[in-house]
Amino acid sequence: MRTWFILLSRPKKAFILISADVFFAMFALWAAFSLRWGELYVPKDDEWYLFAAAPVIAVPIFVKLGLYRAIIRYIEVRALWTIIQATTLYALIFSFVLYESGIKGVPRTVLPLNWLNMMLLVGGSRFFARWWLGEVYLNLGGAREAKGQRKRNVVIYGAGNAGVQLASALSYGREFRPVAFIDDDEKLHKQKVNGLRIYPLSSLRYLIERHQVSDVLLALPSANRSRKSEIIRLLEPFAVHVMSMPGLSDIAQGKVTVDALQEVDIADLLGRDAVAPDQSLLCANIEGKVVMVTGAGGSIGSELCRQIIRLQPNSLILFEMSEFALYAIEKELQLLLSKRRASSRLVGGISTIPGDIKNGKEIKLIPVLGSVTNASRCEKICKAFNVQTIYHAAAYKHVPMVEKNPGEAIWNNIFGTLHTAQAAINTGVETFVLISTDKAVRPTNTMGATKRFAELILQALTLDAGHNAKTRFTMVRFGNVLGSSGSVVPLFKEQIARGGPVTVTDERIIRYFMTIPEASQLVIQAGAMGLGGDVFVLDMGEPVRIVDLAKRMIHLSGLEIKDSEHPDGDIGISFTGLRPGEKLYEELLIGDNVSATSHARIMRAQEHVIPWSELEGMLGTLEQAAKNDDFERIREILTDAVAGFIPQCEIEDLLWKEDRRLVMSNTPA
Repeated sequence: MRTWFILLSRPKKAFILISADVFFAMFALWAAFSLRWGELYVPKDDEWYLFAAAPVIAVPIFVKLGLYRAIIRYIEVRALWTIIQATTLYALIFSFVLYESGIKGVPRTVLPLNWLNMMLLVGGSRFFARWWLGEVYLNLGGAREAKGQRKRNVVIYGAGNAGVQLASALSYGREFRPVAFIDDDEKLHKQKVNGLRIYPLSSLRYLIERHQVSDVLLALPSANRSRKSEIIRLLEPFAVHVMSMPGLSDIAQGKVTVDALQEVDIADLLGRDAVAPDQSLLCANIEGKVVMVTGAGGSIGSELCRQIIRLQPNSLILFEMSEFALYAIEKELQLLLSKRRASSRLVGGISTIPGDIKNGKEIKLIPVLGSVTNASRCEKICKAFNVQTIYHAAAYKHVPMVEKNPGEAIWNNIFGTLHTAQAAINTGVETFVLISTDKAVRPTNTMGATKRFAELILQALTLDAGHNAKTRFTMVRFGNVLGSSGSVVPLFKEQIARGGPVTVTDERIIRYFMTIPEASQLVIQAGAMGLGGDVFVLDMGEPVRIVDLAKRMIHLSGLEIKDSEHPDGDIGISFTGLRPGEKLYEELLIGDNVSATSHARIMRAQEHVIPWSELEGMLGTLEQAAKNDDFERIREILTDAVAGFIPQCEIEDLLWKEDRRLVMSNTPA
C-alpha cells in the first residue's frame, strides 16, 4: 500500500490529502462535542450544518497556506508553524460563522477543543505519513536509480546545526547512510538527534566495527583551520575516508549546498589560519587604477587576477606568453564578472553588486599575448594603457626543469624582470611588485639564483636615483603554495588515485606551505607597504615534512600505508632521492636583519645590495654569455653576484655541460 501511494501522481496525492482533511474537520468537531458532553455525541437539528461547514471553511484555508503543496516525505518540524497558523485561522473563522448562524445550545468550550483536535489530526497525519512513507521512498528510489549499490555507513563529526542538516540531507540521498554523530561536547553524549545517537571520539573504533563505517564527515563549517587540523590528526589512526562540508561562506553565497561533501582541504591539514586582510592595503595600488599582471595565466598570476578584479581596478591587463593560459584566465574572469553583473540590483537608483565588488563600474579586461623578454613589447603595452601598477609573476619556477634549461631561465627570470622594470620606469608606472621565492635565499639551484638576481636588479634601480625617479619597486618572497602547478599536493593526489606508490625525494625534506589565495592577498598588501627597494618576507608558519604530508593524505583517503610493518597495506611511499638543485629545506631570509611591519604576516628584510654601476656591467657580461651559450661563464657570474649561491657541484657540472653540448650540437654550422 505504501508503494502504491508513493507511485501516485501529485494530483491524486493531493486529492487523498484533501479527502483526509475533510474527514478530520468533521471528526474534530464531533470529538469536541463528545469531549464536552462526556459521551458519544449525536448532532441534533441545525447542528448538522456545522459539520457541513467545517470542511468547507478548512480546505480553502489549507489550500491558500500551501498545505497541499508540501512534499510529505521532506516535511520538517518548521512546517508545524504553518499547520498551527492554518488550523488557528480555520478555528477563528469557524467560530465567527457559528455565532453568526444563531445556532443555539453549542457550548463555548467546543470551539477551543475543535481547534486543538484539528491541529493534532492535521499535524499528526503529516508527520505520521512522513515516517510511514520515508523509508519506502528511499528503498524504492535506491532500487530504481542505483541497482546493486549499497549505501555507505558514515559517522558525522559535529552534532550542531550543520551536522543535523547534513544528516537530514544525506538520509534522502542514495550514497551515504548516517549511523551516528561524534561531538566533543560531553553534555551531548548519549543524547539522540533525529534518531542518531551522539558519541565521544573515543567510541569511533567501536562504531567502525559495529556499523562497518567507511567515512567520517566533518560537519564543522565554522571551525577555524587550526581546530580542523587538530581533529584531522585525531582521525588519522583510523582507516576511514575523511570528507568535509564546505565553508559557511560558500553555503551562504549559494555556491554549494549543505550536503556538497568534498575532500579534506589540504590547508586544513596544515592548521594555518589566515589573517584577515587590511582592506586599505588591498585597495591602495588597485582600486580605480590600471593594473597589469605578467604571467597572468600561471598559478600565482591567475589568483592575483581573481583577487584584483574584486578590488575594482579601472582596467586589468593580462600579460601572458601562453595562448591557452591567457584564453583560460580571460574566460574565467569574464564569467566571474558576468555573474556579478547579472546578480546586481538597482537599489534607490544606485547599482550595487554583492560580494567584494564595491560598485557597478565596468572593469576592462585586456588580454595581451607577449613575453617579458621582449623589451619593446613590454614598454608599448605600459605606455598604451597608462599602466599604474605591475605585479610581475612571469618566471620559470620548476627547479629540475630550469636546471636542464639554464639559458632560458636567464632570459626569462633575469632579463624579463629587467625589461619589465625598465618599461615601468620609462612609462611612469607607480608601483612594481616582483613575486620572488624562498629559493632565492642561499640558492643551490639556477632558478633560485636567477630570482635573487632579479631582486638585485630592482634594488639597484631603486638606489640609482637617475633611473628611478617615480617607480616604486617592491619584492615579496614566500615559499610553496598549495595546489600550484608542479607542487607535491596535486601530484600526491594523482598518485594515490592511481594506487601508488607516492614518491618523495627524501625522508628528511621539509617545506613551507601557504594557500594560493592567502599568498596572493599578502603579495598585494606587501606591495602597498613598500617604500622602494623593500624585500618583504611572508610568514609561512611552521615547516612541514613532506613524508608526513604524504602519510596524512594516504590515511585521510581511507587507505593504509604499505611498508615493512604493514606489508598488506594499500599505498607505498617511494624515496627517489633529491632532484638536481633541490634543497632539504628552504630559507626565507638572508641574514638576521629583519624588522616587523604593521601586518602580522609580513616582515621586512634588509638585504645586501649591488650598486647599479657594478650590476650593469654584470648584466652586460651575462647577456653576452647567454647569447654564446657559455653556461660555465653564466654560473660564474651568478656565483659572484648572488650571496650564498653554492651549486650542487657534481650534478651541476654534468647538467651544465650536457646542456651546452645539446645546444651546440643543435646549432647550425
